[in-house]
Amino acid sequence: MQIQQITSPGGVKAWLVESRQVPLIAIRFSFIGGAAQDPDQMEGLANFVSGMLDEGAGDLKSVDFQERQEELAVRLSFEAGRDMFTGSFQTLTRNSSEAAELLRLALTEPRFDASAVDRIKKQILTGLKFDQNNPRAVASREWFKLAFKGHPYARPIKGSMESVKRIGREDLHEYVRKMFTRDTLKVAVVGDIDAETLGPMLDKVFGSLPAASDLRPIAEAKPPAGPLREFIEMNVPQSVAVFGHAGFKRKDKDFVASYILNYILGGGGFNSRLTEEVREKRGLAYSVYSYLSPYRRAAIYVGNVATENKSMMRSLKVIQDEMKRMADDGPTAEELKNAKQYLTGSYALRFDTSSKIGSQLLWIQIEDLGVDYIDTRNGKIEAVTLKDIRRVAKRLLKSDGLIVTIVGKPDGVNKKPKS
Repeated sequence: MQIQQITSPGGVKAWLVESRQVPLIAIRFSFIGGAAQDPDQMEGLANFVSGMLDEGAGDLKSVDFQERQEELAVRLSFEAGRDMFTGSFQTLTRNSSEAAELLRLALTEPRFDASAVDRIKKQILTGLKFDQNNPRAVASREWFKLAFKGHPYARPIKGSMESVKRIGREDLHEYVRKMFTRDTLKVAVVGDIDAETLGPMLDKVFGSLPAASDLRPIAEAKPPAGPLREFIEMNVPQSVAVFGHAGFKRKDKDFVASYILNYILGGGGFNSRLTEEVREKRGLAYSVYSYLSPYRRAAIYVGNVATENKSMMRSLKVIQDEMKRMADDGPTAEELKNAKQYLTGSYALRFDTSSKIGSQLLWIQIEDLGVDYIDTRNGKIEAVTLKDIRRVAKRLLKSDGLIVTIVGKPDGVNKKPKS
């Protein structure tokens, strides 16, 4: 796979992979922003914007815009994360010019008509109401509050019932004006198009965006050392717990080793130790897993377990014991070998469609891993030794310093009512 780094006549940069097998063009793009940039008392603004950009733009009202998408076979979606606002666009080659105009309108001339704003707001509020009674959603929300108290990462991406109600169409326009700018733009393009054709298309879609963003500074953050534990009472037959602590940022020298370590401990599904110890050996939980999540201003190592109320505290004890055992002894040589084989062998599956390739190229740019990362990634994994991963296990895993939120009616604990 050849990645071309191109610059349009107007100065828009992009990574391009030509693929002529199917007459499709996929574009993935991002802007720095996301929920961390939501104004105070207006949490959920970025998420609200992500739901509004295909609800009419330019002269096309919501229904007309949606119908035009269908006519041109355009797939268009947006998503707000904590740090980034991302977009996904796909169209047939023969419709690329007209489809690109739709994307341009969505980014530069969104209508935010009052009727559409009211409708999407009701959908978001309905979702938030549902989340209030969803143990997983509540446990995750409360975990971030504990881990990042006083920091923008503590706020839920979707906002709250109160904050979303405050958001109006002018707030949506202001977010777009401040965040959709060329200085933080990353673009990846995959499909039936060459560099010469792509350049003018990039200028058409992105060229009229403002040159510079108006981002507020976000401070570095690190979850406090535990143990911290919070119980939220909810009348459900099964409790849910989120557990974790600080992790490693993507550029940390030990990130690759920690990635392999997590696969062995809790990220490898049925191949992971936590699944083996909690589910297979003891039958305590159907689902238990862990993952690494590096952000721009912080990094976390987090896990999740759901089990019967009577089994929750025992499940957490087994998880802590297994984390301690891994920190003390590290994985075995066989575990490391199997993890490497899976992680390197499965990597190709991330590149079997244009959309997947585009997503990979975009995140490689966002994380600043280098245009040769696809070629060097498996080598970095293979280079991790047993000595490396045992050292990293001691550095990363703090079983006695976990931040834990539990939602449900677990036996044997004093709980507080859900908020």
